[in-house]
Amino acid sequence: MKIKLQNVRLSFPSLFRKAVFQGEETKYEATFLLDKELHADKIIEIQRAIAEKIKTELKGAKVSADKLCLKDGDEIAYDGYDGCWSLKASNNKRPMVIDRDKSPLTEDDDKLYAGCYVNAVIELWAQNNGFGKRINANLLGVQFVKDGTPFSDSVTASVDDFDDFDAFGDDDDDIDPFA
Repeated sequence: MKIKLQNVRLSFPSLFRKAVFQGEETKYEATFLLDKELHADKIIEIQRAIAEKIKTELKGAKVSADKLCLKDGDEIAYDGYDGCWSLKASNNKRPMVIDRDKSPLTEDDDKLYAGCYVNAVIELWAQNNGFGKRINANLLGVQFVKDGTPFSDSVTASVDDFDDFDAFGDDDDDIDPFA
């Protein structure tokens, strides 16, 4: 069953190339943040769908919260997760990625980033193999909705952080690389 998430924040997107974890290429993936108040009905729908997957496909097995694709953001120490539920979805195949007008987006468009708002289509599935029992989500597609405040804890350089080489004159030998 496909589930459509509307106007959710995007976090940790790897939509145009597969994510890399500990030097290994993994899957295309993204995490979506659902506001606990604004998306209350959708959260309940997803929780019920997860419970149904556990009941029917995992025969009612006990599945701990850390083995579910839907997690309480208040228990995750990332910027912007408070007051939200986070849903991580992934896929071995590249998901459809489109703009507001449904035209395809590419990585060079620089439109999708952690913190923007998107619509997404996911599909829940039950895992029951040697790696354990889990409820995961397949990432099928993402549509840009609007800009948001970017998630970032890193500082970037400014042009003011660099010297103007014209100030040194024409002789590059006068530049002390350790000054």
